[in-house]
Amino acid sequence: MAKFLKTVFQIGILYLLYKAGEWITGTFDLMIPGSVIGMILLIILLFTKLLKVEWIEEGAGFMVRHLPFFFIPAFIGLMVYYKIFLGKGFILLIIVLFSTVLVMVTSGMIGESFKRREE
Repeated sequence: MAKFLKTVFQIGILYLLYKAGEWITGTFDLMIPGSVIGMILLIILLFTKLLKVEWIEEGAGFMVRHLPFFFIPAFIGLMVYYKIFLGKGFILLIIVLFSTVLVMVTSGMIGESFKRREE
């Protein structure tokens, strides 16, 4: 029971950061999504050691383990607009493949640059 409450509390911390990002976006009428602002706040708090990794580790781990469930509503929403995608399968396939390769190459280059800095 204690582990459950700890996980819920940690998810609550992450949710508060998300809501703070949403508030900042709404208050200052920013074009950046509130979730991105929330992640930036999280990174700042972690780097400044105002928020310790241990305080959110289990909650974040739980959310990452169950990440596929968070995509289900988005995919269901896409089904409503299937007519938009109808007949565009080939171009969508090209876009998905290109963006996947682009992300893989970029991630690899960033990873290699970090590795070189370590050495």
